[in-house]
Amino acid sequence: MSQKLLIRDLTLRDGQQSAFATRMNQQQVDRVLPYYKEANFHAMEVWGGAVPDSVMRYLNENPWDRLEKIKAAVGNVSRLTALSRGRNLFGYAPYPDAIIDGFCKNAIASGLGITRIFDALNDVDNVKSTIKHVKAYGGIADCAVCYTVDPRFTVMERLKAKLKGKPLPGTIFTNEYFLQKAMEMESLGADMITIKDMSGLIQPSRVAELVTLFKKHLRAPLDFHTHCTPGYGLAAVLAAIMNGVDVIDSVIWNFAGGPAAPAIELIYIFCKKLGVTLDVNMEAVARINEELRDIRGELEAFDAVKQFPKPFNPLVDTLPAAIDKEFDNAIAAVAKNEQALLKACHAIEAHFNFPAPNNLVKEAEIPGGMYTNMVAQLKQLNATDILEEAMKLIPTVRLDAGLPPLVTPTSQIVGAQAVNCALDIKNGKQMYTNVSNQFVALVKGEYGKTPVPVDPDFRLKIARVREETPYDTSKYQMQENPALQEFGGVRLAANEKEILLMELFPSVARAFLTRQKENAYRAGQALRDAEKETRKTEEKKNAVPITGKTIESPMPGVILQVLVKPGDAVKCGQEILVLEAMKMENSISSDYTGIVKRILAPVGSNVAAGEKLVEIEVK
Repeated sequence: MSQKLLIRDLTLRDGQQSAFATRMNQQQVDRVLPYYKEANFHAMEVWGGAVPDSVMRYLNENPWDRLEKIKAAVGNVSRLTALSRGRNLFGYAPYPDAIIDGFCKNAIASGLGITRIFDALNDVDNVKSTIKHVKAYGGIADCAVCYTVDPRFTVMERLKAKLKGKPLPGTIFTNEYFLQKAMEMESLGADMITIKDMSGLIQPSRVAELVTLFKKHLRAPLDFHTHCTPGYGLAAVLAAIMNGVDVIDSVIWNFAGGPAAPAIELIYIFCKKLGVTLDVNMEAVARINEELRDIRGELEAFDAVKQFPKPFNPLVDTLPAAIDKEFDNAIAAVAKNEQALLKACHAIEAHFNFPAPNNLVKEAEIPGGMYTNMVAQLKQLNATDILEEAMKLIPTVRLDAGLPPLVTPTSQIVGAQAVNCALDIKNGKQMYTNVSNQFVALVKGEYGKTPVPVDPDFRLKIARVREETPYDTSKYQMQENPALQEFGGVRLAANEKEILLMELFPSVARAFLTRQKENAYRAGQALRDAEKETRKTEEKKNAVPITGKTIESPMPGVILQVLVKPGDAVKCGQEILVLEAMKMENSISSDYTGIVKRILAPVGSNVAAGEKLVEIEVK
């Protein structure tokens, strides 16, 4: 077949985020950049998603520096791309146009070439502003349609729901649904369209239908993005290629497969057999891969798979005859037999020791990255025993919230709420006893219109309003930018880029920028020892015996706000603190009526589950 295929490499963003919790530091990134300059990828996804948050939160690095250093090293060989959540950008709240404009201007000036814009609800109204501002500053607007599937209900479940007067929804996510979203985005100025299968749930036959349909009705180039977790990824990519897709997202060998996207090396073999032109320097890719093997070893503590693929270089290594035949079998089966196609692709992946399909993820219909996040969060909570229960609750929580596609931030919101509900059940409480502020906002309507309407009774229970209530950006308040007197009176955010970090990641950026300003003021003096500070805090807490009642933390986290002060009268059920846990904001209420005696965990404190937060004198 006469066809040219472009490759968007995801290794440095989605690849490491899916498999290694975005812990790849700048030094590790720098080691592979000289080879990337030679690789000639059409595009490299290096930013967005969890990168800006994680590099500040865990690596003490500046997100803007990462983008600019990659641009300086790679130049114009490959377009740098970032993933942006539409009106939410990289955060968890809708932003006004001024913030979106400032972000787009600075990101493009720092080297960003393509912005992949999506909305977690497929609400096209939420991508309008970002498209406008990306194009205004000379960037390419790549608009993604988030692929998802309808929940499965038994006949009995549908009958019971109908008898209760609340019938379950029928088929929502049809081919026509996705095409309509894509056409609306193209009409707004999208330069590219991506079918974004963040959960890896798209079957090869469905890929063939959508690619064919999109190519017939759209003028913009078409990209396909998927993951391997449930076992469809490689077969779906092959189906997309053979039905004329323009761009494929892939990951380099040692970071590929499992929760990540398929390996470019396997795509290369398919393309050679199909006669598809792939303008990628595979020798440079092999050099990148050698370095990635060492880096993966360095990231062992964060490796969600802990299963290295067998070493393989398609330029020099010969395929065993049986595996070579499986490539041919897969190609022959694309248009004829989906089960044969999947069998062949699974045999190929098994031969190279890529992870087997994860049926738990497949059944729960969630992204691989969401799964690894939930595992990490439950480890933090010391509650890994409820993982299976939390996974089973995801479809229920998702339907209650209006059936959002599961992609950041809705995947994080729904996943965290499923964990909360599983903890509720474990502790003998009703589901939704504990809800995050972000789940309340989603149900309320602040993230946009959900694919199916939220039950007004459920909205009343969760958000205390019956009617859908959109987020009012006119009431948006910028973060405070205080002068740090202890560090010479400098502003916490010194320029527009730092101000944007404060807006997008308030608590994380505040901590990061404080450290940066302290380092500058101390002229290289080491940061204060965290354990020493913890000991001081504990000594302070224990200096005076606790005689009143105490409010304890239900889970590990960071104190974002303290809403009361010593001497305040509080009532049972009154909100007194806001705790950030699992990247969600959780309101903590008083269990008692009385007078606040002491605040035991001030703003910024890292607290453990069960740690005492506030002492209340009950009278």
